[in-house]
Amino acid sequence: MYKNTHPNAPMTEQPSMIGREAVMPEQAENSLGDILRRTKGLTAEQVKDALDYQNLNGVRFGEAVVALGLATSQDIVWALAQQFHYPYTPTSEGELHAELVVANTPFSEQVESFRELRTQMLSGPMGHGDDRKALSIVSSDVGDGKSFVAANLAVAFSQLPGRTLLVDADLRNPRLHEIFGVDVSSGLSGILSGRAAANVIKPVKHLPNLYMLPAGVMPPNPAELLHRAAFSLLIKELLGKFDYLLVDTPAASLGPDARMIAAHCGACLLVGRSGRTRVDNMQQFVKQLKKSTVRVGGVLMNDH
Repeated sequence: MYKNTHPNAPMTEQPSMIGREAVMPEQAENSLGDILRRTKGLTAEQVKDALDYQNLNGVRFGEAVVALGLATSQDIVWALAQQFHYPYTPTSEGELHAELVVANTPFSEQVESFRELRTQMLSGPMGHGDDRKALSIVSSDVGDGKSFVAANLAVAFSQLPGRTLLVDADLRNPRLHEIFGVDVSSGLSGILSGRAAANVIKPVKHLPNLYMLPAGVMPPNPAELLHRAAFSLLIKELLGKFDYLLVDTPAASLGPDARMIAAHCGACLLVGRSGRTRVDNMQQFVKQLKKSTVRVGGVLMNDH
């Protein structure tokens, strides 16, 4: 799928709220059986039956519980996630948008690609310490799946220690508020025009350590707003308050916005769609980005 901690930010430890009971850090050290007893109401006798089945058949405890009809496979995955402090929301609960595959299916091959991409970005373009950069997610054409990548990569970052902020700087056709279910009546456009309400940065429900700054009301002059010094100052301020900062952008074909945003962020990931994105368009866009000294972290050919 993929080709080619900031010391001053707040670090908070909090329970993982994922549509069931909160599992505190000390509880997560318990055994799988203990977690299932609390969440599925298993009796001591049922746990003993599962242990006997495990020993008799040489299987894992979770497999024994499923074989005896005491829990489902998804229950086991959820319990394992709690045991290892891993944010996870089962798709069947319908709490998160289906496009958030990193949250809904965290153990799939597709999600492993996002983890690998996260590692590549941290070890390369995003830098470390005083050289930290915000990561802009850019594409040359509309429909490349850029917002899908930005949303899932942000979820992947939020699963690391620290706080992650996702900014929707697509002031032409924003989508992230729909994916995360966040109110878009106030946001980035309000900040840049000097009309921002308080608390425009919102925590994302069910995803601890992930925050979002939505695009806000679509303005008639997006390029002019993003060109203002206020945007550059905002990026610097947010880098001081969050451990990881990702910024979604409009397609380059719609205007100069993406190039300006990438220049302010300092680093970017270029997204294309397999079988659709024109290679010459991407190459031309990369040349433009490099002229503005943006660190191009790589090219991801998305097939979503």
